[in-house]
Amino acid sequence: MMWEKVKIGDVYEGLYDGPHATPPTSDDGAIFLGISNITKDGHIDLSDIKHINENDLPKWTKRVTPKGGDIVFSYEATLNLYAIIPDDFWGCLGRRMALIRPDETKAHGKYLYYYFFSEEWRSTVSSHIITGATVDRIPIAKFPEFIISLPPMEKQHKIANILSNYDDLIVNNKKQIKILEEAAQRLYKDWFVDLHFPGYEDVEIVDGVPDGWTFTTVDSFIKLQSGYAFKSNSFDNTGKFKIVTIKNVQDGKFDGNNVNRIVEIPTKMPSHCKLIEGDTLLSLTGNVGRICTVIGNDYLLNQRVAKIASDYPCYAYCLFSSKKMFHDMNNLANGAAQQNLSPIRTGQMQILKPSKEVLIMFEEMTKPLIDKKILLNKSMITAAEARDRLLPKLMSGEIQV
Repeated sequence: MMWEKVKIGDVYEGLYDGPHATPPTSDDGAIFLGISNITKDGHIDLSDIKHINENDLPKWTKRVTPKGGDIVFSYEATLNLYAIIPDDFWGCLGRRMALIRPDETKAHGKYLYYYFFSEEWRSTVSSHIITGATVDRIPIAKFPEFIISLPPMEKQHKIANILSNYDDLIVNNKKQIKILEEAAQRLYKDWFVDLHFPGYEDVEIVDGVPDGWTFTTVDSFIKLQSGYAFKSNSFDNTGKFKIVTIKNVQDGKFDGNNVNRIVEIPTKMPSHCKLIEGDTLLSLTGNVGRICTVIGNDYLLNQRVAKIASDYPCYAYCLFSSKKMFHDMNNLANGAAQQNLSPIRTGQMQILKPSKEVLIMFEEMTKPLIDKKILLNKSMITAAEARDRLLPKLMSGEIQV
């Protein structure tokens, strides 16, 4: 059966763009959803969100108040980002963003959402992009005329359900990862900030610190190992080895896809630059102080990124994940054009080092949490790869449902 070709404007209730100015932000209140909060794989990431005071919200939702099931997308600057507004969303759209409200009697909303990731749709958008002096944009006025392929409603639901199973797994894994991360950080704060480590009641306080604890430098037991300066003329897309740069170290997340490759490891590259799964990385340039855990193998460490190495890897990870350490590193960073964090100066920062016995106990308590987080991340990668392989085949009708 041939799929019907229709104008997208015929299958939604409305198309709305966000405000054309930026509202004043607040420390709390409603969500101010920006382009940076839409991930490339089609999810809303609220880990770094801005807020708008609830008293200001009505002014900025005159065009539209986003509600669950709406499909939000970017139409200027960073294009082809799409996500579904969750049911509990409370806030407004940011600049350069728009949304459509599907008419569920004519097209299944989740089918439309997945269709936006198809090559057919990307080709349609590409043919209408207006190239500007500073940014490219999708002409919103012409958007309703864009043509889409629409199978019978029953098939729409089946396609959406198949692909949703993978996304549901990804969302659930992200929730579990957040819980594990918070549990590790709570334990770190309880033991090393509040000093409520096991047996603290019976430990003598000497010169203001628990007996066996010492003030020392970070580099006395944690090493910040800098990356290698790979030459761009050695890059080869057929290579086995993948080079990790600053862009791959995101806020708590390792991006192992957007990488250059090489065939052979340079003879002068330090051995620590050959990364293994579970290594902790630290960003040294731009948005300094970001850390993540390496997922996968055959990755090599580039300059401007450091590997955090220690006999107490879980403690080191939690230390560099802490708010205080992030604040201290940003204060230490310098640079006229962008921030630069020196591994040497970071290593010289003063810290209260716990006793060996407490550090060992902390490793035993937190290692299962970190290991579980790695397994969940690997499961998400597998699910995303399976979804991305299936999507074009489902959307083209190659796989019958």
